[in-house]
Amino acid sequence: MRAALALALLLALTACGRSAPQRALPPPAVTAPAGVVAANAVLAGVALGPTLAALRLGDGDARGALASFVESCPRLLARDDVSGLTRREDWRPVCDAARSADPGRARAFFAEQFTPVRIGDGKAFATGYFEPEIAGSRTRRAGFEVPVYAMPTDLVRGWPDDVKPSERTGRPPLGRYDERGRFVLYHDRAAIEDGALAGKAQVIAWAADPVEFFFLQIQGSGRLRTPEGEVIRIGYAGQNGREYVGIGGVMRDRGLLGSGPGKYSGSMQGIMAYIRDNPREGRELMRLNKSWIFFTELKGDGPLGALGVPVRRESSVAADPAYVPLGAPVWLDLDRPEANGLWIAQDTGGAIKGANRFDTFWGAGEDARRIAGGMSGRGQAYVLLPRDAAARLVASRR
Repeated sequence: MRAALALALLLALTACGRSAPQRALPPPAVTAPAGVVAANAVLAGVALGPTLAALRLGDGDARGALASFVESCPRLLARDDVSGLTRREDWRPVCDAARSADPGRARAFFAEQFTPVRIGDGKAFATGYFEPEIAGSRTRRAGFEVPVYAMPTDLVRGWPDDVKPSERTGRPPLGRYDERGRFVLYHDRAAIEDGALAGKAQVIAWAADPVEFFFLQIQGSGRLRTPEGEVIRIGYAGQNGREYVGIGGVMRDRGLLGSGPGKYSGSMQGIMAYIRDNPREGRELMRLNKSWIFFTELKGDGPLGALGVPVRRESSVAADPAYVPLGAPVWLDLDRPEANGLWIAQDTGGAIKGANRFDTFWGAGEDARRIAGGMSGRGQAYVLLPRDAAARLVASRR
């Protein structure tokens, strides 16, 4: 899954923030030198946060988080944590305890096993995503003309000829080899919409509405409901390697969003209303986002997050793995009360970058669409680490 290509750049809303209480404790274990951009959580700075008792974790919230944490454990134990916060062995006793924990004592489990820490200044910004359901068909027919492509076979990684060998660092870019054998960038959204992949990539299904499908691509997964009532679940398989542009930010720069006459709200619903009211301008606006998402049909339980486990409503959150170990619990205290509480980091997103940047998952249905489409919360975030890992970080500072 894009998992979850969040609405961050799409919405770009603002809201007032508030912080949870924090006790005075040792300063961050490590901080980035002046002028250096922090590349992971340790370089951003780590400080102990409040106790879980002070955060007032509720029983229902704890039970949902425990279930999602248990699902995450097999992957958590098999991954290397690039945030610098934990080691694989830190999670083994915690996962063993989670598997045998009584759901009725879930709150006690988190209090006994974890220590909340603050990454950087802890100032959080959270958006929302959901699993959209749109009209679709297994076969192309009248009213169903938008192809839902699987990964094309000619999408590869390579170095353009004009990139010197000494400059070929990191992962090669995504692209394709043209008819003359030259490596070029892959087809962008406009080219794909104009038929560049016709006959060259498998079509999983056909969507009815190009606007709805555009927003489903931003979410990274969804459902297609056929006229016969069949539900086809699709999940993120890959991307064309082209630039992602948040059209909400473009609309704001153009003065199209706001509260005055002729303005549209910055929510997903407001942006969709503008595109439908102005189809020609709306089509060109969507084409500014050159990124195209390819899908695979899902047969299992729930949409899968980047961790490889199903994401769950009000329990799963997308985060940047450079700052949050995927599988770790995260506490959010925001100015949007519905997003407050304990989440499990099980997903990532193209726009979810940096410390304390999150994307909350709200499931499927109209209420999920409404909440996720308008979610923009600011406040405080804490990552819950196994006690031994948190103690080691504090000791390293001393």
